[in-house]
Amino acid sequence: MDKKTICVFCSSSDDLSKKYYLLANELGSLLGKNNYNLIHGAGSIGLMGVLMKSASDSGCIVTGVVPERLNRPNIVSDKHQKLVITADMKDRKEYMRKNSDAFIALPGGYGTLEELLEIITLKQLKYHTKPIVIINFDGFYDMLLNQFEVFYSEKFTNESYKGLYHVCTTPNEALRYIEGYEPKNIYDKYLKE
Repeated sequence: MDKKTICVFCSSSDDLSKKYYLLANELGSLLGKNNYNLIHGAGSIGLMGVLMKSASDSGCIVTGVVPERLNRPNIVSDKHQKLVITADMKDRKEYMRKNSDAFIALPGGYGTLEELLEIITLKQLKYHTKPIVIINFDGFYDMLLNQFEVFYSEKFTNESYKGLYHVCTTPNEALRYIEGYEPKNIYDKYLKE
């Protein structure tokens, strides 16, 4: 049986608190120990770099996907990963979506947020039915999740869409959710109204 591949969105910053690098290291190690492969944004720095090295050292095949414009020395390396170079960000995200079986968001900045929201929106629009997990480590995503609650309470989006993603606090919980995931028709309630 082929290994499943998990796409991880996360920061490429080298200026974070140590706790975030430990989190990325833990997830990378668990991916290998649980027989997964990894797709990520190809960065060899920040959380991406720690995740990539940890996953590779634990037995993952790691694929880094980078647009031509960002394929620069000291930012991207083919050490520990196979590089896929795309024309632009749109192609990068499409490659990641098509070649992944699940998605995890670790803490990150604008890029991570953009990737997470796009993959949730594409699931809402039925472009895929794959599991999406937000690791809300140490309350990192509390404000974002509060904003999601505003969307629901103010009727900007239907509450059934809470089923598009899963929120947890640890890599172990994220992988447990993915391992037990079965696509559900979150639209049933919405369509009956």
